[in-house]
Amino acid sequence: MNRRTYLRRLGASGLTGTAFAAPAAATTQENESSAGNQTAANGTAGNGTDAGGRPAMPADGETYEVQMITESGSYYFDPVGLHVQPGDTVTFVNASGSHSAATYSTDNDRAETRRIPEGARSFDSGVFEKQGATFSYTFATEGTYDYYCSPHKSLGMVGRIVCGEPGGPATEGSITDSPGSGVMPDSQKIVEEGAISYPFVPGGLEPLPWQFWAGAGVFGTIFAYLLSRYDRESDRYSVENADNQV
Repeated sequence: MNRRTYLRRLGASGLTGTAFAAPAAATTQENESSAGNQTAANGTAGNGTDAGGRPAMPADGETYEVQMITESGSYYFDPVGLHVQPGDTVTFVNASGSHSAATYSTDNDRAETRRIPEGARSFDSGVFEKQGATFSYTFATEGTYDYYCSPHKSLGMVGRIVCGEPGGPATEGSITDSPGSGVMPDSQKIVEEGAISYPFVPGGLEPLPWQFWAGAGVFGTIFAYLLSRYDRESDRYSVENADNQV
């Protein structure tokens, strides 16, 4: 994680964690009410109900932050991959630009597939335009959660959070509901590393496969042959042109 963006963990049992979570919840309720597509309690730390109508797990775990950023023509979440435990809360912070955080679930706009665990509550923060605005969500159901920024989904602004052990629809295939929808870190890699900063490059710094180098070699050979043939047919090396050289 670089200095520009950060991930903050706060123990909810301490005074600092308690003071932090409450303002975030209030901000969430205001924005969801204005958005009109969710109840004020959904996704708010310590409130709401799960898909079965049971009270949601209270916010008695740790609190993490995910930044929503616009920078030099790029739109992204940082970290793009995050591992949490049931009872932990994630607060999305609008660091710059206009952004939202919404799960891949059919009750949210611009999502045609469900990519959160069965029985898990969906969330949609609504679009934030004010810098520093926040939205908090407490995770109760284990599994993999994929989410996106509604204004910038087609530009690849997506993220993934794994709660406990990976699982659910998000682990069964790649995102297919729209072109240019971004690349998610592998769920197991997120569990192993805890947090994965933006930018995420699939495969990391692993060597390129031999097929790439074989293809590059074939392309280079063909290009060299065509260039040589063109050079020979240009009459640069004819006797007449040679006699005219000084």
